[in-house]
Amino acid sequence: MDEAADRYEQPDFLDADPLGIPHRFEAPDDIAAAGFFAATLAWGNRASIIRSCDNLMDRMDGAPAAFVREATDRELAVLDGFVHRTFQSEDAKRFVRCLRSLERDGGLEGAFTQAFRDSEGAQAEAAVPDMGAALHRFKLRFFADEAPDRTVKHVADPAKGSAAKRLCMYLRWMVRSNHRGVDFGLWQGIPPSALRLPLDVHTASVSRALGLLKRKGNDWKAVEEVTTALRWLDPEDPVRYDFALFGMGVNGALAPT
Repeated sequence: MDEAADRYEQPDFLDADPLGIPHRFEAPDDIAAAGFFAATLAWGNRASIIRSCDNLMDRMDGAPAAFVREATDRELAVLDGFVHRTFQSEDAKRFVRCLRSLERDGGLEGAFTQAFRDSEGAQAEAAVPDMGAALHRFKLRFFADEAPDRTVKHVADPAKGSAAKRLCMYLRWMVRSNHRGVDFGLWQGIPPSALRLPLDVHTASVSRALGLLKRKGNDWKAVEEVTTALRWLDPEDPVRYDFALFGMGVNGALAPT
């Protein structure tokens, strides 16, 4: 697992991965905004995801943070016609408004960090902070100023059992160290030890094959189960094994060669 994690955590895959989208930017607020949109759209064929992210960033004139802060209702019309699977132009507009509402809380970093701290305080005696509760709190805050009848489904909620793969992936991007040139390590208020594995078909199948996961469903309980197992391997940075599990799954190998 250690060898595979080191082998797969390399920047040469970024051009074909949604994580490559925020890597096009240098300013932390652009990285955070572009990354959040890229993570939100990260389901389906990866080539299709990249095309949709390119389309969305182009509509924002390549300046996602400024667009979120400054776009008027009239300027939001540039999002008309945008579609990625079930995420459509109305969802994109609502996301911009919701992201703008987070500015008074310190943006995405401030909102996620506060949700984490509130959940950490509520679980003061827990050995590991309740990230599921933190993601639930973040979702409530994200949609606090909107009534997102159709958009709410695009932010997962572990309180409803969701594995919240895209939120866990986004937090990995923003929190884990950038020492390998892959993740960013921009947010200091959430420790890597508190992150959870982004559970998808690849990481789940390899985890089961390796005996790290017994639960059959890919839900939040499965996320907690497999992350607990990974924490035995590296308590300070358990989700670095995301690279090993995903890489072995995509390449059809259950163990390093």
